[in-house]
Amino acid sequence: MKGKLEELTNEELDKSLADSKESLRKERFKSVTSKVDNPKKINSLKKQIARILTLKREYQLGKRTPKG
Repeated sequence: MKGKLEELTNEELDKSLADSKESLRKERFKSVTSKVDNPKKINSLKKQIARILTLKREYQLGKRTPKG
């Protein structure tokens, strides 16, 4: 996968969003059931999801043009 979110196409953003949401769900489940190795991972996943949603909204409003 490409490094920066701005370089991703709309389809890749959708896939990345789904993957991030699934990872967040798994991390939250792990934090309830057992000890988590990296507790900051939940916050970083939430920020990643917010960045993706912000980019998608900017594309929708026409503030940015999507690549591809």
